Amino acid sequence: MGLARNAVLERKVEVACEGAERGFQATGRKCRVFTEVQYGAGAWRRPRRVIARIEHGPKGRNPRFIVTNLDGQAKALYERVYCQRGEMENRIKEQQLDLFADRTSSPRWWTNQYRVALAALAYTLLETMRRTALRGTALARAQCRTIRLRLLKLGAVVTRNTRTVAVRLSSTCPDQALFRLLVHRLTAG
Repeated sequence: MGLARNAVLERKVEVACEGAERGFQATGRKCRVFTEVQYGAGAWRRPRRVIARIEHGPKGRNPRFIVTNLDGQAKALYERVYCQRGEMENRIKEQQLDLFADRTSSPRWWTNQYRVALAALAYTLLETMRRTALRGTALARAQCRTIRLRLLKLGAVVTRNTRTVAVRLSSTCPDQALFRLLVHRLTAG
């Protein structure tokens, strides 16, 4: 889990911070260094393993700390475990805020369960669309809110007959080329 930066931790990783600074000065690009130290806060019964990710860029140094009891290399634990956990939390937050999974205002359990299931289904559909049909576009890494606002909440005239469904967008629709590409990719067999 994340650990707040403090003077003691910063002193313990000073050598690594200087190395990251030298790397940045040599290349002119952001330099990232990983190290680990033993650290025991006042309330802890014993010292614990703390992994430090030190990044030095144009704005200066930026150390981040996590405390862990997992085995493995510092860089792998930080990037593959800690950062991925944060990414999962971002996806949960995206589902709650952008797809309204937190709307459980009914006094009936099944109604709330159904709403959450619909939000999960909507997220799955949008994620699949983002990963497949929007690959290589400006929205390939967009959040659900952006996809919903730019591609789904559109004013259009829909006409259908026995063989076709036509969607007529306004000539001033800013994302009509992207919308057409999305429809083509979704309907291509």
